[in-house]
Amino acid sequence: MNFIVISPFYPQNFQNFSIELSHKGIRVLGIGQEPYDQLDQALKDALTEYYRVDDLENLDQVVRAVAFFFHKYGPIDRIESHNEYWLELDAALRTQFNIFGVKSKELEKTKLKSAMKKLFKKAGVPVVEGIVVKSKNQGKKAVQKLGYPLIAKPDNGVGGSGTYKLQSEQDLQHFLEEWNEDSPYFFEQMIDSQDVCTFDGLVDKDGNIVFSTSLTYFYTPLSVVAQGLDNTFYIEKEIDSKLKEYGQAIVETFGMKERFFHIEFFRMPDGDYVALEYNNRPAGGFTIEVYNKAHHINLYELYAAMVAGQEIKKQSPNSHYCLAASRRFSKNYAHSQEEIQEHFPLEYQYAYQVPQAFAGLQGDLINVLTSSEFEKIKEMVAYIGQLDD
Repeated sequence: MNFIVISPFYPQNFQNFSIELSHKGIRVLGIGQEPYDQLDQALKDALTEYYRVDDLENLDQVVRAVAFFFHKYGPIDRIESHNEYWLELDAALRTQFNIFGVKSKELEKTKLKSAMKKLFKKAGVPVVEGIVVKSKNQGKKAVQKLGYPLIAKPDNGVGGSGTYKLQSEQDLQHFLEEWNEDSPYFFEQMIDSQDVCTFDGLVDKDGNIVFSTSLTYFYTPLSVVAQGLDNTFYIEKEIDSKLKEYGQAIVETFGMKERFFHIEFFRMPDGDYVALEYNNRPAGGFTIEVYNKAHHINLYELYAAMVAGQEIKKQSPNSHYCLAASRRFSKNYAHSQEEIQEHFPLEYQYAYQVPQAFAGLQGDLINVLTSSEFEKIKEMVAYIGQLDD
């Protein structure tokens, strides 16, 4: 099997995909823009060959690289990066070379928030009403129809970037002055909930879920971006049955194959859920490492085994919560890293530094701790995040 990895060097933890694929006897071929000498030795050992391009955003260069590998090694079986930034490139290459996986046309339903909304409804999952806005005049009409408060976000966007809260005519006017109509926006009714959780996992080549889990954010991603809060979340001990029901229905409706998924929901005060967004990739940053710690598994190895057609071992059920609590170098905290370890000797697992590209959203340093008691999780969040007056 020939597997092309786009950007095998970055992010660094995703190098494990290439390493585990090679362990399964799969020929791993890398295309990236970093010099070969910059690659870590373990990644070099995993790659049969590495083709350096000047710019991964230059489609012609990347196409030539794929064609070179095709000519040298025969048909290409997979092309993947697992990276949000390269999803469209991955799909374009699969489309051009007719390779298994998500093609450009299929990608639209996971890139456009308006398209996601239609599929959530088809899956029978609650959503909030929304309207695609392509001009300032349409924006005014959308407000008249939906009413305040609203959230305005790029129809084709990532995370909380470019998102506005519209709670008054003044907010609307500010948005209209900022927006140059270069790309459509999606206006939707604001949910009265600060409780955001996810249904995440992995599907095989037939679309069957082989791994699933759930995390809950202490602060919404939008609040983290807008207020510079510490990005803090925890893996649930078990997935709520209603959330699992909705998540499974959404996965079936979207119909993706051999992919990770990361589906965000609002958890409502009455215990119900409202679907927010479908991400056709793993959760960002080092979240895979947190999942691995929570479930005592290796998702990189699990993915490689699945691609290689091996029997997938049943995942271990959670017996504890797993907390990821971030810190920012710009803040002065009351307790040092050493004090955190000393204060929670049984719960503390490790800490990792976040790459600078992700630090604005995720924080600079993330502490990972586990506990079987939710009250302990809250205690740890308060202690780690306490600022020095």
